[in-house]
Amino acid sequence: MFTNLSLPGLLAAFAVAAGVTWWAGIKLSDTTDVLARRLGLGDALGGIILLAIATNLPELAITASAAWRGDLGVAIGNILGGIGVQTLVLVAIDAFGTRGRRPLTYQAASLSLVLEGVLVVAVLVVAVMGTRLPPELMAARLAPGGVLIALLWVGGVWLIGRASKGLPWHEGGAAPDGQTEPKGHSQAKKSAGTGGKPVSTTRAAVVFALSAAATLVCGVVLEASGDAIAQRIGMNGVLFGATVLAAATSLPELSTGLASMKLGDSKLAVSDIFGGNAFLPVLFLLATLISGKAALPQAQDTDIYLAGLGILLTCVYLYGLIFRPKAKPLGMGVDSLLVLLLYAIGVAGLFAIAQAKP
Repeated sequence: MFTNLSLPGLLAAFAVAAGVTWWAGIKLSDTTDVLARRLGLGDALGGIILLAIATNLPELAITASAAWRGDLGVAIGNILGGIGVQTLVLVAIDAFGTRGRRPLTYQAASLSLVLEGVLVVAVLVVAVMGTRLPPELMAARLAPGGVLIALLWVGGVWLIGRASKGLPWHEGGAAPDGQTEPKGHSQAKKSAGTGGKPVSTTRAAVVFALSAAATLVCGVVLEASGDAIAQRIGMNGVLFGATVLAAATSLPELSTGLASMKLGDSKLAVSDIFGGNAFLPVLFLLATLISGKAALPQAQDTDIYLAGLGILLTCVYLYGLIFRPKAKPLGMGVDSLLVLLLYAIGVAGLFAIAQAKP
């Protein structure tokens, strides 16, 4: 359908799908918070998994659509490129959500968030290792790389769930002079509703279902129209998926992160990004199941490069959460400024790799 559209038509379809994804992502995040509270999931393992899947529905749809079409390059680029872009969302949250206050990592610092960041690094390291495995190493449409990532993610999330109930450290691992209310207090406010009128569970479930459906459909539209746009402008599909497409699917995270900051929940803003980034590599398991081919061994040099960039950016924020810099040059924390510079250099290197290939 999209191959017959003109370039302006493709751009319009991509823009509309991105806009709907933004709107649906906000509704999805709000109703997920409400349902997690009403169903008693809270910070339990089920609640964390529900939140991770809900916030990554656009990437899930793009991965499934690309894998079904046999275009694993776009799926891999979107997964690994999405991690770098979603980490960059923390820069925007720091710059526009902490006005007049301490930097983001100073407010949000806690050992539980450090654990979440370490999980992101761990799954990316396993993903890089999985790219070196032989592609024929499969059984029952499963490849060891994707399976190990999924198992590692479940184990890591379980440990994070335990950490949310308290750590054997001073103040339970929370930093002094940071966020006074516990992480996730904004979820309780959403569940209670505004103006003293709580949202009913039925209404929340209906809005969640409709928003999820809209997000999945728009994810497919973004992938198909984006692939056609890349072909029309002569841009490498992997580069497009890792930059423009990844940025479009990260719009809901930006909006919900700024909303969490407005409610004074800086810890949840960081946790949503780290949680989503840790879940994204799990989609390699889905891509392998749908395509029937081991996804990770199909990774190109640019994909492995993006995985390394994601690890680097995450490590910068891990240092920020531990050292808690107070300075705000250019209106953002020192760690956010460094992440912005490293991402710009990283993207330049990404284009250099793509152009150097025959």
